[in-house]
Amino acid sequence: MQNKYMSMLGLARRAGRLSMGHDTVLDSIKKNKSKLIIFSCDISQRLIDEISAASKRYMKALPCVKISESMEEIHIALGYKAGVISVNDTNFANRLLELINQEGNEYGD
Repeated sequence: MQNKYMSMLGLARRAGRLSMGHDTVLDSIKKNKSKLIIFSCDISQRLIDEISAASKRYMKALPCVKISESMEEIHIALGYKAGVISVNDTNFANRLLELINQEGNEYGD
């Protein structure tokens, strides 16, 4: 059974509220659209550091979360293979944070 937050991510993707992949996430951060950053479990620490630094440079207090799904599992669930996802809607971001925290994933800032 799929996690509730993966289903919510699918809904956000269909609603056009996600930016997926390195370049589109950085663009979303630079344009102050991003409300939440989600990292897959198998993403490199270098990429996490790069995205976190960009979020601190362009936006204050942008939450970042590392989930237990891999890039391949994200690909299966969302139809796009990405290790980093930006949620660009406040309501989706808040609900996803609730669901992710219920599952016990890593939370960072």
